Amino acid sequence: MLKKILSVILAATMVLSLAACGSTGDAGKGKIKVGMVTDTGGVNDGSFNQSSWAGLQRAEKELGIEVNYLESKNDSDYAANIETFIDEECDLIIGVGFMLADAISAAAAANPDQKFAIIDDSTNADKSNVACLMFEQSQASYLVGYIAGLTTKSNNVGFVIGMANPVMNEFGYGYVAGVLDANPNAKVQMSNANSFADPGQGKSNATAMITNGADIIFHAAGGTGLGVIEACKEANIKAIGVDSDQSVLAPEHIITSALKRVDNASYDIAKAVLEDTYKSGVTVYDLSSSGVDYVASDLLTDDVKKAVEDVKAKILSGEIVVPKTQADFEAKHGDVYTLD
Repeated sequence: MLKKILSVILAATMVLSLAACGSTGDAGKGKIKVGMVTDTGGVNDGSFNQSSWAGLQRAEKELGIEVNYLESKNDSDYAANIETFIDEECDLIIGVGFMLADAISAAAAANPDQKFAIIDDSTNADKSNVACLMFEQSQASYLVGYIAGLTTKSNNVGFVIGMANPVMNEFGYGYVAGVLDANPNAKVQMSNANSFADPGQGKSNATAMITNGADIIFHAAGGTGLGVIEACKEANIKAIGVDSDQSVLAPEHIITSALKRVDNASYDIAKAVLEDTYKSGVTVYDLSSSGVDYVASDLLTDDVKKAVEDVKAKILSGEIVVPKTQADFEAKHGDVYTLD
């Protein structure tokens, strides 16, 4: 009887431990616990959220940190998911994307001893318990735009954005500038899907561009971008991925991806909490720190790769300054960007 009672208690203890912040990790292994809250794109968006989670999984494996995530189906889930991780006494809570800025702000103010991090938001930089992880995404999108400008056969390419705002428009300014600098005769079609979690809308936007002659389409749209890639596959044209190397989704069609190493950022901030070196304020990941880059895939010719590497070197040296604001973009290219 005693053995039976002990086995029941042990089983109950295991269930309780799996309900904690580190439920996806090896319970009891981690020195700290980290919880990640996705935006509405979900953890399997093949892009932004998935890359963030991959970084935490690496932290779990290499550093023994306990990690878990909660998916946000809509905006109203952000605060509730954050509160769940606060209740579970996570050492660090990461919000993936600028859409969580208000929820992180409120939670940070109400819980001054709780450490937070947020990706792609600097509005919380004044808070002593929020680390803002920012990226020079315009540099990566410039490089893939340059590839598109050199590679297009129809002088007609596309860009689908998940949501038009200053952060996301950095992708657009960089991409369009890269296309036009490589190929002044190129036309860039642009559309706003107004969602990071609607592959159907992404496919519809891309299909319209293909109908109008685009032979390469770049998306910066999270889960919505999966629909963009699907449309490119069905029409047998080329696509450009975002955030992570998305070639696995369409190996014969994705010629490159604009890399945004969100995985490194989530890994780094988790490690900082573990090592007691966590700092609030803004940390910027750029081309010089390998925080952004492009994928030199086998679908690119050697000539294109050489040209892009030359451009990359000029960005690193400061000879080329990639535009990341409306004013900077229009100073060189005029009022041709239609999503701002």
